[in-house]
Amino acid sequence: MTLLSRCLLLILIGSMTSCSLGFKGISIPPDAKTFYVENFSLSQADMPIDLNQQFTEELRRKVRQESRLLESNDDPNIIFSGTISKYRISYVAPDENNTTSLNRLEISLKVNYENTLKEDDTWSKTFSDFEDFDSNSNFQDIQDPLIATIIEDILERVFNEAFTDW
Repeated sequence: MTLLSRCLLLILIGSMTSCSLGFKGISIPPDAKTFYVENFSLSQADMPIDLNQQFTEELRRKVRQESRLLESNDDPNIIFSGTISKYRISYVAPDENNTTSLNRLEISLKVNYENTLKEDDTWSKTFSDFEDFDSNSNFQDIQDPLIATIIEDILERVFNEAFTDW
């Protein structure tokens, strides 16, 4: 066996090994057929007024596109609900002039997951994420992309918590 063949074999074995670790795939109960996402609520008056609608719609989209479940509000098997509990901008990196060079947008959500077919598969958890941004930026100009990034990260964790076995 040539040196090149050995290297390719080692790379192939290494990539197969790394792929088999960790992720076990979607594990939706076989008898679950439908889901419903209730409109999330806002817990603070100073949050963007459509933040809850944006998260609700994105969660609906993600479950529709990445699972076999059908959306239904008539006796659904899986129900998501919750509250956006935190929307905060804070200072992160003070510099030598007692100002900050970075600010942080943090969003937290309390998510309730109910499996109507299996009561012990029901939970409530808080998910948080943040994005840092240059304090010299006009926040109104970057707010929407920051929110979209944070929501996407939180959605991934909510989906994994609900539907993966890892």
